[in-house]
Amino acid sequence: MLSETVFNALGDPTRRDIVMLLRSRPHSITELAQRLPVSRPAVSKHLTRLRAAELVARQVSGTRHIYTLRHEGFEAARAYLDQFWEVALARYKLLAENLQEFDS
Repeated sequence: MLSETVFNALGDPTRRDIVMLLRSRPHSITELAQRLPVSRPAVSKHLTRLRAAELVARQVSGTRHIYTLRHEGFEAARAYLDQFWEVALARYKLLAENLQEFDS
């Protein structure tokens, strides 16, 4: 299930930090490792998990691997969460309608 993979990927604080860094612009593994308290191999492993969750994309430029966010992965996660929001709104509407009837 995509949403499970996405939430598992975002469950790690280092991966969330990577996502936050990629919000501003694409980065190479080296650039990310310079801004994080983990090694380049660790950043690479985190990026592999983020790619598996379809949250980041990789472009190869010579010997450099450049990573960017994939908005489609975040849209899938948002759609999953929106299901709960829609249910909550429907329940709130039902409660409000019932309270109106009670007050009348």
